[in-house]
Amino acid sequence: MAEVAAEAGVGKATAARTLGNYGAVSPQARARVLAAAEKLRYRPNSLARSMTTGITRTIGVVVADAGNPFFAGVMRGVADACDDTDYTAIVLSTDEKVAQEQAAVGVLIDKQVDAIILASAALRPNETAHILEAMSRKIPIVLVDRRVGGLDLDAVVIDNREAARDAVRSFIELGHRRIAFAWGPPLRERAPDRRGLLDAAGYWLWSQAERLRGYVDALDEAGIPVDPMLVTHCDHSEEATVGAVDAVLALESPPTAILTSETDALVGTLRALRAAGVRQPHDISVIGFDDSSWASVIEPPLTMIAQPMLELGRAAARHAFARISGDDGSTVVETIPTTLVSRASVAPPRAGESVSAGGGR
Repeated sequence: MAEVAAEAGVGKATAARTLGNYGAVSPQARARVLAAAEKLRYRPNSLARSMTTGITRTIGVVVADAGNPFFAGVMRGVADACDDTDYTAIVLSTDEKVAQEQAAVGVLIDKQVDAIILASAALRPNETAHILEAMSRKIPIVLVDRRVGGLDLDAVVIDNREAARDAVRSFIELGHRRIAFAWGPPLRERAPDRRGLLDAAGYWLWSQAERLRGYVDALDEAGIPVDPMLVTHCDHSEEATVGAVDAVLALESPPTAILTSETDALVGTLRALRAAGVRQPHDISVIGFDDSSWASVIEPPLTMIAQPMLELGRAAARHAFARISGDDGSTVVETIPTTLVSRASVAPPRAGESVSAGGGR
């Protein structure tokens, strides 16, 4: 700053007002200062500025999997919102591991970010100390894609329950009764009935649990018994999904339709079906979450639940900026609608496989 002022022939205060864009500066002095800054390739010291203002103009973004197309879309939405407001996003990925999430949030606290947008893997109160630490430091936190039980935080989500319910309804309207759900997380022992399945969902990620509840809702509405054997349980990976779907296909009464709960579950399901020689939709119908461009160009094109990924990211950033600006109002949970995009992976079950409501083949 002193070098710019000397080059421009003005006082340091005049240079500071010009480069900080505040206060009164004559047009002639402003022009000299800007020319000197360009000549000297002046860049402001953001660390020094943040020590003065208490604002770093950075937002931390913690996602479960930066390589997942869904989270890539969310991050793009956050980045777009940051570009519009001269903020910078610092993105960290956790691979759905709470320990990595705790470390990531710690890094962002140390960097004194102005807010954190978080897709949390935390399931239980004893896994949220890092979130409580950020809250205690008055760092605004906005949850995206999922909520965390026991924490009253701003969140931007979809209506997972209604999206899954609509998808399963579309199967039922075509005559399907044996409808599988892929996937839920591993269980120590398989839930024996509908109630046990829903109780177990209380230990899943919020979004996954809501999708299972929507699946159960649609079956209940149609009077179709919930068969826990049709809900797969496996680690969060394509490879594990293949084995879980293989087991469902081997049932004495296998499904005629599968709802997959996210991208890894969908790809794993498709791999399992291909390896088993099961054709879509002739042998089995499939609907996936997280519509992507590739879903429309494979054969057959996939019916998908399209999530507004960019808008989720933009909305989360808007709520973060509002909190940074001093909005201390009540917690906001914004729910953004989804769209069921119908394509060729869904059809009525083959003759003899459709049954009356109430189940049984």
